Amino acid sequence: MSDHAPWTDDGRLRVNARVAIPAHELEIRATRAGGPGGQHVNTSSTRVEVTWRAATSTALDPEMRERLLTRLGSRLDTSGTVRVVAADTRSQTQNRALALERLATMVAEALVVPKARRA
Repeated sequence: MSDHAPWTDDGRLRVNARVAIPAHELEIRATRAGGPGGQHVNTSSTRVEVTWRAATSTALDPEMRERLLTRLGSRLDTSGTVRVVAADTRSQTQNRALALERLATMVAEALVVPKARRA
């Protein structure tokens, strides 16, 4: 885990060499984490949820969008939005970075074009 998400100089979340998601397309929410943890869990909003509407994103060309929507089909809701949650640490900042990194990794892996197989 790095200390920050891979942001570009112009405020985009870098996915790979060709794709960077504009920050205004990302919705980041902090909520209270559930489960055990004592008083800290009950008073701190450390769970971070990042949502991104891939179906209408300006970061993707039509071919990339189609590949992404197909490969992430089970992770998308009906509006074509993907949601990533991180509640691994007691720090909202660290969970935010984790959630953004997970989103970038998930999108990068979904955009990989499989090599053509030859017999």
